[in-house]
Amino acid sequence: MTRTMSTTMMKLVSLSFLIVACSVSQTHALFGFGDAENCVAPCVPGEESIMAQKEHGSSHTPVQQDLRWDCDWNTSDRICNYNRHYAERAGYWETTEFLPSVDTAANEPVAFYDSNSGRKLFTSPVDRTWQDFLAESRNHGWPSFRDSEVNWDYVRVLPNGETVSIDGTHLGHNLPDRKGNRYCINLVSIAGNPAERFHRRNKK
Repeated sequence: MTRTMSTTMMKLVSLSFLIVACSVSQTHALFGFGDAENCVAPCVPGEESIMAQKEHGSSHTPVQQDLRWDCDWNTSDRICNYNRHYAERAGYWETTEFLPSVDTAANEPVAFYDSNSGRKLFTSPVDRTWQDFLAESRNHGWPSFRDSEVNWDYVRVLPNGETVSIDGTHLGHNLPDRKGNRYCINLVSIAGNPAERFHRRNKK
């Protein structure tokens, strides 16, 4: 009995280390998350070619210089453009100026823009409250969006669940739960300024 329990405990410990050591996408594959079959309307599936090598990693340009909420530029550029699997550290979004900038009591939605191109990718909260959004995001460690909060003109989900923009920006991953699709997104990937404002600044 003791030997059996010891063996079981060793297996559980080994599994724990495996999960920690795995990249996000590997963990998804291990547990069956992020399958292409989860991407049904309104989710829009994307092709691997979106993330093909370009002038700056998977994108045509580096991330914007003046990212919102004081997001770290180096972290953003690395995760957005030179990464397919890894993420900003859990809880990073709460250490930025994002929360102080939001009037949660007013329950007014906030738009989130591609850190590379400035295209609007997400708007939240939609069909829920700020408290719902914050509770879910804190529970999982990253800003978490639902299908109705995604701008499907510019966001795509690849067969392994990786969530990207049509410009080749790595955003995060789809981790469905009992409520449906849940897009866990790096704040550094959606901290851009609106495209119009970004282009005006560059012309100065």
